[in-house]
Amino acid sequence: MNRNKIGITETVLRDAHQSLLATRMRTDEMLPIVDTMDKIGYHSVEMWGGATFDACLRYLDEDPWERLRKLKAGFKNTPLQMLLRGQNLLGYKNYPDDVVTEFVYKSVENGIDIIRIFDALNDVRNLEVSIKATKKAGAHAQATVVYTTSPVHNIELFIKLAKELYNMGADSICIKDMSGILKPFDAYNLIKALKDEIKLPIQLHSHYTSGMASMTYLKAIEAGVDIIDTAISPLSLGTSQPPTETFVSILKDTPYDTGLDMKLLNEVAEHFKKVRDTHISGNNTSLVTGIDTNVLIYQVPGGMLSNLVAQLSQANALDKYEKVLEEIPRVREDLGYPPLVTPLSQMVGTQAVLNVITGERYKMIPNEIKDYVKGLYGRPPIPIKKEIKEKIIGNEDIIDVRPADLLKPQLQNIKKEIAEYIEQEEDILSYASFPQIALNFFKYRRAQKYKIDENILDKENKAYPV
Repeated sequence: MNRNKIGITETVLRDAHQSLLATRMRTDEMLPIVDTMDKIGYHSVEMWGGATFDACLRYLDEDPWERLRKLKAGFKNTPLQMLLRGQNLLGYKNYPDDVVTEFVYKSVENGIDIIRIFDALNDVRNLEVSIKATKKAGAHAQATVVYTTSPVHNIELFIKLAKELYNMGADSICIKDMSGILKPFDAYNLIKALKDEIKLPIQLHSHYTSGMASMTYLKAIEAGVDIIDTAISPLSLGTSQPPTETFVSILKDTPYDTGLDMKLLNEVAEHFKKVRDTHISGNNTSLVTGIDTNVLIYQVPGGMLSNLVAQLSQANALDKYEKVLEEIPRVREDLGYPPLVTPLSQMVGTQAVLNVITGERYKMIPNEIKDYVKGLYGRPPIPIKKEIKEKIIGNEDIIDVRPADLLKPQLQNIKKEIAEYIEQEEDILSYASFPQIALNFFKYRRAQKYKIDENILDKENKAYPV
């Protein structure tokens, strides 16, 4: 095998449909093409984590654990990969260590081979438990450097972070460019510096939002990156990843040849073209394939933009859209330049909306922003200025410990709380992650099992009176 061969992680079963189809692809739309995908020779297939867990329970009436088991049964030769938000798991808050550890163990037990672990603040303290658990479970721990730009983010900072992750036992490093703002020559310099400093495989993840990702990937490949994330063409581009087939073709007969079979990739593309068309038929225009260069100015990911529009529409304030976009970088600066990735992107965006529509900065402050300033999400990239801190939380103390150190173990209490609904050990973790959503799913599952008349189910509100 050529040592320069580039590995390809296929994202169609997770990030691609999360980015373009609101994570609505069902398991039965995936299974028919698994055998073909398994023959291709991908480095890995990303198919779990991120928003897929929530979407399975909330919108699709599916058990995410069952999806994982079914896909594992089909992918006999290809490593399966998931995205984990460190101490946030697949949710939007910190979970106790016992929940994090057990979630990782069960993910690996059910079929995950590679776990990509990130923290929205690049606070390595929030990655310790999940990295340790991943390695103890026998899986590959891919630790993540969340890429962003600001006056305090530079190559030196990212190298320092990557070294910390290496020392924590990471098996590989991912550069996660969630907004598609990593420029080609910056990627070259960053990857080259990382390869010189750290003897671990480096993977690059980006989105096509700004139109730069393919060029960025090429420069990263020249600099020595080992693996890139791509999406099969029908679900590529826009806020998704660059197309898989395009890169396989570009790199063919070069020192970086992926070795992947274009004929098999074409079969995969034909399948997902049909799947895509079923999701965008009629008035559904959720497939976003255009370029949005606003991300280069405001660093606002595509999903965050749509959320802003929804918030402003509810407040009858769409005319203030441009002012909100201009306010986002100011709020981000006030808060110590956090990367705009879940959950910080939603929090910063909401605060910017409130600042604009009230006409006074920080007149209204969500509890999440107060908790963030108190240190309950982790340590900001730089300390928050005293006047901003006082405006948001007054004289309240800021914690300096790892946030999860303040949380008590939960698993045993949860097990007692939902004992009547437990059909598998994994149900405890589903409930720990999303209590009300999981409970509604358990009631729905029971209704299906005992053939209860579906007419009594309030499907719109997902309230199942069983």
